[in-house]
Amino acid sequence: MKSVLKILPVAALALGLAFGGPAAAQQAAPPKPSAAAVASAKEILALRKISGMWASIVPEVVTGTKNALIQQHLTLQKDLTEVAPAVAQQLNGRELEVRDGIAELYASEFTEPELKELVAFYKSPLGQKLIDTEPKVVAQSIQFRRTWEIKFSETVLSAFRTELKKRGKDL
Repeated sequence: MKSVLKILPVAALALGLAFGGPAAAQQAAPPKPSAAAVASAKEILALRKISGMWASIVPEVVTGTKNALIQQHLTLQKDLTEVAPAVAQQLNGRELEVRDGIAELYASEFTEPELKELVAFYKSPLGQKLIDTEPKVVAQSIQFRRTWEIKFSETVLSAFRTELKKRGKDL
C-alpha cells in the first residue's frame, strides 16, 4: 500500500504533463488578486462574522490525526494523547491560513471595486440586518425543506402506487 501511495503523485504529474504539460497549467491559473482586493475580502469575512467556519479547525485536525495515529499505533495511544495538546498549541493560529485562502477565493471572483461595494453594503444597516438574520433564515429554510420533503414524499409514494396499480401490482 505504501508503494502505491508513493507512486500516485508521480502518476498524477505524468498525467498532467501528458494532457497539457506545464503550459496548460500556467494558462489555467487565474491572475493573483491584488493585496487590496484580498484585504477587502478579509473585511467582508470579518463583517459577516463567519470566522466560526475555521476557528476550531486546528484542534479538530489535531484530534483527527491523533485518532488516526492511535488506530495505526495502539501502543502509542497514551503518548499521542498526551502530546496532542502541545501539538495543537504549537500550531495555534494556522487557522488564519484558511481565512486567507477563502479571502483569496473571494478576491478571485470579485473585482476590487465590487469587493469595496460589498464592504460598504455589509456596513450599511441593511447589510447588518442581513448578517444578523441570515443564520435564522438559513436554519428556518433547512427546517422548511425537511418538512416539505416529508410531505412531498407522500405525494411521490402515491404516484408510485398509482403507476404500479396500472400494472396490476399493489404497493
